[in-house]
Amino acid sequence: MKGRPLLSFTICWLCGSGIACALTGWTLIWGLIGALACLPLLLRFIDVRGWSVLFLLVAFIGGAAHWEWNDARNHSRLPETLHIAADELDGWAAKIQGELVSDVRIDGDRADFKIQMSSLLPISDSSADTDLAAASAFNIDEQLMVQVRLSEEEEQQVAAGWKRGDSITLNGSFTTPGEARNFGGFDYRSHLRTLHIHWLFKVKGASSVTAVAPEGLGQYNVLRWTDWTRHKLGSAVEGLFPEPHAGYMKGLIIGMANDIDPGTYSQFSQLGLTHIMAISGTHVAVYVASLLLLLSWLRLTRETALTIVLVLLPAYVLLSGGSPSVIRAGIMSMIGLYMARRGLARDGLQMISAAALLMIWWDPYFLLSVSFQLSFLVTAGLMIYMPLVNRLFSSWPKSLAATASVTVTAQLISFPVTILYFNQFSLLSFVANFLLVSLISAIVLPLGTVAMLLSFIWVPLAKPLAWIAIQLNQLTFTSVEWMNSMSGFVLIWATPSLLWIAAYYAVLYALLYLLHRGNGEQRETTFIEEETAPLVRRQPPVSMGNVGIRSSMSNVAQDQGKNRVDGKETSLTTLGASIAWPEYTSAFTARGAGYYAHERMSKVQRWLCGGLALSWIAGLCWAYQTPQPAGSGIVQFLDIGQGDSTLITTPEGKHILVDGGGTINFGNAEQSWKTRRDPYEVGAKVVVPLLKKRGIHQLDAVIVTHADQDHFGGLQAVLEQIPVKRFMFNGTTSGKDNFDKLLNTAMERKIPLYAIRQGMSYTADKETSLHFIGPDLEHMDVNASGSLPVSEHQNQDSVVFLLDMAGASMLFTGDMDAAVEQDLLYMIQDGSLAEAFEQKGADLEVAEGVVQRVLTRPLQGNSNDASAFVSIDVLKVAHHGSKTSSTEAWLQYWNAKTAVISAGVNNTYGHPNPGVMERLEATGSDIYRTDQMGEVQMRVKDGKIDIRYKLNGVE
Repeated sequence: MKGRPLLSFTICWLCGSGIACALTGWTLIWGLIGALACLPLLLRFIDVRGWSVLFLLVAFIGGAAHWEWNDARNHSRLPETLHIAADELDGWAAKIQGELVSDVRIDGDRADFKIQMSSLLPISDSSADTDLAAASAFNIDEQLMVQVRLSEEEEQQVAAGWKRGDSITLNGSFTTPGEARNFGGFDYRSHLRTLHIHWLFKVKGASSVTAVAPEGLGQYNVLRWTDWTRHKLGSAVEGLFPEPHAGYMKGLIIGMANDIDPGTYSQFSQLGLTHIMAISGTHVAVYVASLLLLLSWLRLTRETALTIVLVLLPAYVLLSGGSPSVIRAGIMSMIGLYMARRGLARDGLQMISAAALLMIWWDPYFLLSVSFQLSFLVTAGLMIYMPLVNRLFSSWPKSLAATASVTVTAQLISFPVTILYFNQFSLLSFVANFLLVSLISAIVLPLGTVAMLLSFIWVPLAKPLAWIAIQLNQLTFTSVEWMNSMSGFVLIWATPSLLWIAAYYAVLYALLYLLHRGNGEQRETTFIEEETAPLVRRQPPVSMGNVGIRSSMSNVAQDQGKNRVDGKETSLTTLGASIAWPEYTSAFTARGAGYYAHERMSKVQRWLCGGLALSWIAGLCWAYQTPQPAGSGIVQFLDIGQGDSTLITTPEGKHILVDGGGTINFGNAEQSWKTRRDPYEVGAKVVVPLLKKRGIHQLDAVIVTHADQDHFGGLQAVLEQIPVKRFMFNGTTSGKDNFDKLLNTAMERKIPLYAIRQGMSYTADKETSLHFIGPDLEHMDVNASGSLPVSEHQNQDSVVFLLDMAGASMLFTGDMDAAVEQDLLYMIQDGSLAEAFEQKGADLEVAEGVVQRVLTRPLQGNSNDASAFVSIDVLKVAHHGSKTSSTEAWLQYWNAKTAVISAGVNNTYGHPNPGVMERLEATGSDIYRTDQMGEVQMRVKDGKIDIRYKLNGVE
């Protein structure tokens, strides 16, 4: 509280909101009680007493109450208004009217936008219901996310004419947003809820949309004009820069991140450089400093210049798209400009506290925004930690020391949040940010901005500047691509706990504090105006709790409203940078080597520092490990829609991925206009993120059951982003370009290829072995040229194997059909399948028990001995439950206790087939379906299997 009451209040408010967000019901009550019980210890540690305790208590409870009040009101009113259950409203056709309240994003054959619905008219058969007919008379004030599927290419131009503020009428149907169908997967429904949206409204064709431009005062909608201005600026950028430079510069200058080339964005993301491709505090600082420089050239007074920039700053925030990071920087800059205008001392931590409170009060769901979290954490972290980091670079030249301090501090602070949400971190991120951020921020950004503005005056004048920016961009792209080619520097991290993140920051602060202080005191310094100042001038006694914060403070010399540094008046440009960039100012006070020469650590401090360093490193090593229940194997049947993908984790931590799903594209070259900039691909959007979230550093084996798109398509992204030790497939190709590309990728990355044949075995660890009973392709020889044979019957040639892990048996069947099932049953009956294992001669000691136990028994119909019956634990039902597989004889022979079917929700194939379901029920198998239950996980230990599933289950 001493000197910073707003900071203490904000921290308590955010803590209350955070607890209310994380907990519900009785757990929330007990969580609040526990937090309040610990509060006296915290207050004693920070030496807060008297009325200040009540002040902070009110902030804590107020934050929790504010969240709960807003969250309780955040629900859809449509079901109660229409007197229809929410599940019945899904798919319900209607005609709605409202106002378009967002920009329209057109991507391929889809246009997306938000509307504020005002009225609704049912058009379904149930519209005869008097209650529903009367519902159209009610004002229904609710936001919807609209998705329009465009039928013709010309409709793209029609959709481009829809503008924010238009009165719009739509014919379509309501759809429930998709929820997370895998453990740890992206939850689109929860994401839309943070935007106060609960329904999608799907429309077929632009002809089902009628938009009318507003009249009167409505046409002067500020946001409508902002969209128009952004579009004009974007068009100017497109006229100066070719792709991919155009999308990159639009993101850099205007904040139009959706137009950035997906490949470019992915490359920058891997190095932690995405923050420079979107408008952030850096852009606001450049904008403020540039405006003040321009106004100083015009000989305006300091007060007039500050006032003009203060008025213009909100326009820039709107023009840049209004992301949380820009709003934060805008609020802080406006506060700084106002205080500089009044000649008041500025304190960066007080300013960021005010920004956080204003944003959370306006919308508490900002707390869940990754942009909000990163922006505030990094900004506050730079203020607190960077004064401690400066000493590490005290022997460097001052300009390099400043850049290094900013880079290292920002990377250390953002690291936990980065791995929390993105589950990867490149060690080259430090180098990339050190070398490229200054180049882009100080040269490319101003060049691109000036070129864009000049293009409105005379395009030939802007072309030379654009050409220079393009060359610098090419240098940046080449550097980024080269650094990304060194894949060994990219580390994959499992999602850490919040407790680990808190411990990370605490130990890091303590370690930097000791390195900063040594065993002596800092000599007194003369503070400069660019640094922040406390509200209370008297400095408290130095303690570990306030050294880093105190280092970010300064006393401001004021002389009749003019700020002076060492007797010289501060320039408006320097003042502007310090206002918009308060978190960076301490970097430019980096001292020379002599400044700390007198400080030495005592022996105790050295030991303590070493212990903290070891603890910090040990914590990083612990977090890097893949979570693995001791002695248990896990089989995870991922829900990837219509397709197959299964992740097997053995008791000793080996990882095997069986198939990777795939998105089937039915388009053709004549419909290329339907292709989206970043089309949905299940491997990149689902499989790879799930592998990273689960901390899979490498896959010991990838098994492709056969070369159908819905089984191998997603593996292209897997091979490109996850290290793989071996690649197993049926030894044939489908002759399709996509599968050949997959094989070429494996060979380029030097991944050994194994052609699986009947009778082979693979031992993953002491408790896990795979025994391949298919395919039987001995008749198919490799061509004289050595190329792979082409098989047009990939389903019949599927890799089929029996997994024996931790005392449990599971049969994986790919897309095998009834004919193959019958052939295998005959081979089991006559003993030829067992002979195949003997002929291969591989891993016989491991395979012998399974072969004897399962693959040499007579068919159940031929034996009255109950002990002769085969019974496996889990059967992965073939071909998604198609009627072409899973015959009665096949199911009866294996007599599986549990059956798993991987199929897409409402798939067009009708999988699983009702006849297959009846036969599975007749065998007494417990049936688990990914289309109904989402991901299905089975934990195996000592022959016992525990099962959970994502939907309608316990997560």
